[in-house]
Amino acid sequence: MQRISHFIPLLCAIALGLLGPMLSPYLSDLVVKVMILSIFALSLELLVGMTGLVSLGHAAFYGIGAYATVLGSGKEGGSIAFLLPLAMGCAAAYALVVGALSLRTRGVYFIMVTLAFAQMAFFVFHDTALGGGSDGIYMYIRPALGALDMENRFVQFYFVLAALAGTYGFLALIRRSRFGAALAGIRVNEQRMRAAGFPVYGYKLAAFVIAGALAGLAGFLVASRDGVVNPELLAWHNSGEVLLMIILGGLGHLRGAVIGAVAFTLLKELLSTHAIVGPLADHWQLTLGLAIIAFVALLPKGIIGIASRISPKGAA
Repeated sequence: MQRISHFIPLLCAIALGLLGPMLSPYLSDLVVKVMILSIFALSLELLVGMTGLVSLGHAAFYGIGAYATVLGSGKEGGSIAFLLPLAMGCAAAYALVVGALSLRTRGVYFIMVTLAFAQMAFFVFHDTALGGGSDGIYMYIRPALGALDMENRFVQFYFVLAALAGTYGFLALIRRSRFGAALAGIRVNEQRMRAAGFPVYGYKLAAFVIAGALAGLAGFLVASRDGVVNPELLAWHNSGEVLLMIILGGLGHLRGAVIGAVAFTLLKELLSTHAIVGPLADHWQLTLGLAIIAFVALLPKGIIGIASRISPKGAA
């Protein structure tokens, strides 16, 4: 059963690849949105689920990646080969600065410092001409690289799918590596790892920078999808939402991060649709909050915990 479960992500990716051309424009756009949020959730899973670092400022790297993409493209557009590394590099650079300072604190202090850095980045784009103020800035031409033109919805779909598969595979390799084992040890008992001679600070900083770069990848994709960015991408509530996704799906599992992103996005869509919930759609934030409270209360291990209830080896 456990061996079969390892192939589920691959089978899901293949199924999405086959279904892509059959989806309506609305469904295709929704799936792309979910896949981008899944990458964003996976990047935070590296910090929270794998390293034990709870950050409330992760949206800063997401937004910086998006802004770097739009600003780097200019009026004549830009190549994916240039804009993608630029977005991930800018996000990773800011993550290096934030991590170098915030990782000297612990617990609630770490949470508050990451939140403070995210708010600083938010106001840089919100209050200056660099980010176009509260209205944000538009992308004149979406990124392209030869036949890969992000203006084409099919290219966009498969590019995002490939990015999600690559991110998932990369983090799966990290989990099984010596680096991943060290991060797991830090999560369980940081003092013991330090006493054993591990450079704990360096490991945590490396994880923080990698997570920031992956969030920058999600930022690049959301900017390429929407063609517009605004400071709300860096807002604290986006950090809270992505944290809710990985909790909802199940902390400590890569599949949990993806499941949580899917569940959270679908709940938002369903509860804000008048055709489904009627007048309650006008108060979707309230019903969404109640739904998440119910999920957390009934499934303390997240949605992926359902599998462990059916079979102790079902969740991986």
